[in-house]
Amino acid sequence: MKYSEFKDLRLSRLGFGTMRLPLLEGGAIDQLQVNDMVRYALDNGVNYFDTAYPYHNGLSEIALGKALSLLAEENPQKYSRSRYYVADKFPGHQAASEYNPRKVFESQLRKCATPYFDFYLFHNVCENCWDVYSSHAQEFISYFMEQKEKGLIRHLGMSTHADLPMLEKILDSEYGKCIEFCQIQLNYLDWKLQKAEQKVRMLNERGIPVWVMEPLRGGLLAKEFTCNGRTVEPREMVEKAFSWLMEVPGVTMILSGMSSFAQMKDNVSIFSTGDGLSNESRELLAARAESLMSRVPCTACRYCCDTCPVGLDIPLLIQAYNDMKTQFSFTPQMRIESLPKDKQPYECLNCHTCNRHCPQKINVAEVIQDLCGMLKEHPTWSSICEQREKASIELEAELNRR
Repeated sequence: MKYSEFKDLRLSRLGFGTMRLPLLEGGAIDQLQVNDMVRYALDNGVNYFDTAYPYHNGLSEIALGKALSLLAEENPQKYSRSRYYVADKFPGHQAASEYNPRKVFESQLRKCATPYFDFYLFHNVCENCWDVYSSHAQEFISYFMEQKEKGLIRHLGMSTHADLPMLEKILDSEYGKCIEFCQIQLNYLDWKLQKAEQKVRMLNERGIPVWVMEPLRGGLLAKEFTCNGRTVEPREMVEKAFSWLMEVPGVTMILSGMSSFAQMKDNVSIFSTGDGLSNESRELLAARAESLMSRVPCTACRYCCDTCPVGLDIPLLIQAYNDMKTQFSFTPQMRIESLPKDKQPYECLNCHTCNRHCPQKINVAEVIQDLCGMLKEHPTWSSICEQREKASIELEAELNRR
């Protein structure tokens, strides 16, 4: 297993992300398979386990806690708590009726069956929830810094899907002063598509280690690809994607949301071998990224914005369209929902003024209408948060009854 140095710790470069755990036919988490995956991970050098309050409607934390506790009961010395690291997150990004860090944190310790968290993150600090994080900054930061002083949190960080201007604003805030690492969406496609290159550079300049989420873009980058007459199988595409990440400056932890024992075995093998990317492999990944980005060629000149009767930020909306056209993602959806109501794409008058002023001859009005259609096909972020809060309340009530 390959390792990274963080502070005085030796972290496996592969982390087990528990957002996409294996499921049984009825939709319940396959706890037996999770147990086997955790055992295999620990036996083969993986020592970082990542979960979060809303994953699997609050059941991911419990499943991970059960698996680790079972191994500790089986062999206390081999699977002692000091052998691995557990990461969890505070759900300030979710629309909720209340934001109670003490209540959430104590519940998470109980659900994960752990006396402390090695790593704890402010979850998805971004445009869509900055009002919550900024208005509660003193409360949130003081509480979690207090837990850090008590030893209940060893290292404090944040995850984010924020765009560049928002990321800079966050890093310049009180949150930026207290975090030790930052988790971002990073892969060879989003290097350009979601400006991950600039985000990595910004974090490197500030000396903040990079944690990676969505290394395979939800499986999109794990698919077969044909280039120059050669068909590259999914296993090799995955290996190349991970190898690319391991060469990005500042990357310390790469989280993979594995949903089967087979994926765990493959990923452990990839992170235990390999000598980096060849020039041929780099060219192949560049071709794959280009093939996925059938983009509207907007240059963000903003001529369309100067003439839009309702003042829409058209380049931002086209960027969201390009992203969602590649593969549906909550990141552009959340960014659009964070806009004022009168600046969202649904306000487009379809007057075609933008079309007449676009130097690239883009049919902007048509793109905006298509974007509206894509957004309407998916639940809103606020409705997802409401469902998750309801599930969390029901789960908490059930745990209290036991």
